[in-house]
Amino acid sequence: MILRLLLVLNFFPSIQVTDNKILVKQSPMLVANNNAVNLSCKYTYDLFSKEFRASLYKGVDSSVEVCVVHGNYSHQLHFQSNTGFNCDGKLDNETVTFCLRNLYVNQTDIYFCKIEIMYPPPYIDNEKSNGTIIHVKENHLCPATQLPDSSKPFLALVVVIGVLTFYSVVVTVALSTCWMKNKRNRVLQSDYMNMTPRRPGLTRKHYQPYAPARDFAAYRS
Repeated sequence: MILRLLLVLNFFPSIQVTDNKILVKQSPMLVANNNAVNLSCKYTYDLFSKEFRASLYKGVDSSVEVCVVHGNYSHQLHFQSNTGFNCDGKLDNETVTFCLRNLYVNQTDIYFCKIEIMYPPPYIDNEKSNGTIIHVKENHLCPATQLPDSSKPFLALVVVIGVLTFYSVVVTVALSTCWMKNKRNRVLQSDYMNMTPRRPGLTRKHYQPYAPARDFAAYRS
């Protein structure tokens, strides 16, 4: 496929500058990485203040219009595709860049840029350029690595052990914090009781009971 396109590419003659034609230069070949590519078409004509049409065609006979933009620089320009291509682009005074996305392998082909001056007269376009071969590579995605069934019980055991360990650490920290708070409260309460001044108690006076003196002489008589 690529060899046939290279032969076709060499078949087209180089563009010669004429008075009523626009010179367009393209890269000989581009490789689409991640199914996307930017194709730049460089032209030798001042499109400012003119109404123009820039388009990109696919195939040796340019049978498929891939992307097109039409208008002038006084309005915002929009790239569009009527054949299902995902395209966008940008313009400046010397280059039209077509940005193609989501390309498929079967869209590997030769692509041609075309520039047309629609207004003011006279109508001017470019000679058919040498074209650009866009090679869309197939993406080989590696299959996702699957864990064997024997490792699943081990992983479940590891998860359970991790959860239990975390729970035990949390409980231990909580109990230690409560114990420290209780111990601190007891110490403070004990210090408070020891520092509280005590009022001296009233001393009781012990009175001897009154007993009349006995007259032992009376008993003797």
